[in-house]
Amino acid sequence: MQLSNYHSHCTFCDGRSLPEDFIKFAISNGFRAYGFSSHSPLPFETFWNMPKDDMPEYLQEIERLKQKYSDQLEIYVGLEIDYLDKTYNASIPYFRELPLDYRIGSIHFIPMSEHLIEANMVCIDGSFNNYAYSVKKYFNNDIRLLVKKYFETTIDMVEAGGIDIVGHMDKIYMNGQKYTDFSFSEDWYQTPFRECLHLIGEKGLMVEINTKNFLKKHELYPHIEYLSLLQELNIPVMVNSDCHYPQLVNDGRKEAFELLKKTGFKSTRELVNGKWQDVAI
Repeated sequence: MQLSNYHSHCTFCDGRSLPEDFIKFAISNGFRAYGFSSHSPLPFETFWNMPKDDMPEYLQEIERLKQKYSDQLEIYVGLEIDYLDKTYNASIPYFRELPLDYRIGSIHFIPMSEHLIEANMVCIDGSFNNYAYSVKKYFNNDIRLLVKKYFETTIDMVEAGGIDIVGHMDKIYMNGQKYTDFSFSEDWYQTPFRECLHLIGEKGLMVEINTKNFLKKHELYPHIEYLSLLQELNIPVMVNSDCHYPQLVNDGRKEAFELLKKTGFKSTRELVNGKWQDVAI
């Protein structure tokens, strides 16, 4: 089992502890590598995204930690970058020019207007009440229409490029599954999800196995039933905890690795001395 984590949030965004606290936890638990992926700046401010003005300090602080702990831990700096539309995503010059070790592409918001302000966004990662309000307002109370839009947006994100890792790629089901007519087995869910995976495979991207809600809710992203398809398509994976607290850095890792081994995975993709490599499980 590889002791590494590339998806984490600290006080530069909505994480609940200083970057160094996460590093100390990782070292004390025998980790080999640790990466930070603060929520990237957006065209509008939220309580959980990093302000653009804080980017220089973020990069400087992670570089300081790299130097301080270089003999104990490989430390990497990344971002979790939201795909909003063709004008704002990881492929634009601002994100491409940042000195990052890697970029995670994720979808938290779906714009319902060309005006990129929070009031025009459907948030797929918030409370169910807000989620349900958006489904009613924009999608005629039909969860299938939101799922369709979500996976279309995921395909747009993958096509746009600028990312190394696809983050919690089917998190749309976290709230979506609470609708009585939601189903993983129906074509309206299976077909677009599989299209996304095939495109990810064609583009040579990595998919994270996100364990954030695995122990609390038994929810894995991607959903457990799709691990075999990832393996069949030879899509490289890594296990990330998407942690916001130091004590949750290792949450769900052991259980996720057991699932990967049962599914037939022989390796995970890891940063080793700054280069992506397949490391045997």
